[in-house]
Amino acid sequence: MTPILPVPQDMTRGRFIYETTRALSRMTPTRVFLTQAAYPKLPALRPAAHPAPRVDGGHTLAGIDIEAVTYPALPLLSRVSNGWMAGRSLVEPIRQFSPDILIGYWVYPEGAGAQYAARKLGKPMILGALGTDINDRSGITKRLTQNTLQMADATIFVSEAMSRFAQSSYGVSASRCHTIVNGYNTSVFHPQDAAACRLALDLPAAARVIVYVGRLIEAKGLRELIEAIDRLRQTDSNALLVVIGNGEFRTTLESMVEERKLGKHVRLAGGLLPESVAKYLNAADLLTLPSWSEGYPNVLVEALACGCPVVASDVGGIPEIVDAQRGLLIAPKDAPALHAALRQALDTPWSRTDIAASMRRTWDDVARETLDVCQSLID
Repeated sequence: MTPILPVPQDMTRGRFIYETTRALSRMTPTRVFLTQAAYPKLPALRPAAHPAPRVDGGHTLAGIDIEAVTYPALPLLSRVSNGWMAGRSLVEPIRQFSPDILIGYWVYPEGAGAQYAARKLGKPMILGALGTDINDRSGITKRLTQNTLQMADATIFVSEAMSRFAQSSYGVSASRCHTIVNGYNTSVFHPQDAAACRLALDLPAAARVIVYVGRLIEAKGLRELIEAIDRLRQTDSNALLVVIGNGEFRTTLESMVEERKLGKHVRLAGGLLPESVAKYLNAADLLTLPSWSEGYPNVLVEALACGCPVVASDVGGIPEIVDAQRGLLIAPKDAPALHAALRQALDTPWSRTDIAASMRRTWDDVARETLDVCQSLID
């Protein structure tokens, strides 16, 4: 169960869940239930920011069996009951599939819904915690998240930092915590000829290209990134930032670029498929991810697999990915520090060959480790 998968409106959404479940599907019968909150049609009764683009029952993705499941919801008012409502909607579809075990990716409400269905059907249940679903929680949502984590038979975290955080902040037993870090698609993310990639993407050969890949939200440090690029272009006329992704912060980004007259130094590329992202990573001098918080951001893994060094915030699981041979770490919410790190990284003679050679983890590795956790609860 998960609310996050690639959808026609945003094919970059939840790709690591898609890749994990696709690898699982090659090893054992697997069905993915895509949960969706059904809000009223009246604009006044819909959330200001809808949690995810809706899809119909015919949505498909190569290599996985998807079934869309909707549950009724009201913004704010139904927050306490969303887990229960999701669970009620899941019971019958899961009963028909008759699995041995359930995995709920995204702790609340989807994970809570999976727990409800698992109890009704007498099945063991695993949570998959992704990062934001435990990092950015307060008030009643934090309490609901805590209850869900403490009731899970096991929880898979994408970084050791997340596992420690869940134990210290939510009281989760260490014996129920498992860390399985993400892999990457080796057929897509690998070194390619940089000059050929630049030519294909219409990037100037002389440009010093910095790439950002991710959702366009303020918490990804995008305001600080634009400020850093504004500083950088004053001493480096060849600096070029390419922003890949979609999100609610795009309008603000466009305004910042216009106000600061950064049109020659910032390119908003929108959401792209992995094959195009890989070309940008091979064409780039750097990837940057100045987030305020993170779990285990897969874009860093993909960049390094292409041999692209990174500048990223020292938060969450990022220090588990980035060392001194692969990039630079900075404090979040610090535009001057980000600017200084970008300048330093652009002037550093990184070994792209060594960076790429250090990355060797596939989605099949992730699936096998996930199955090991499943098997430990079934035996």
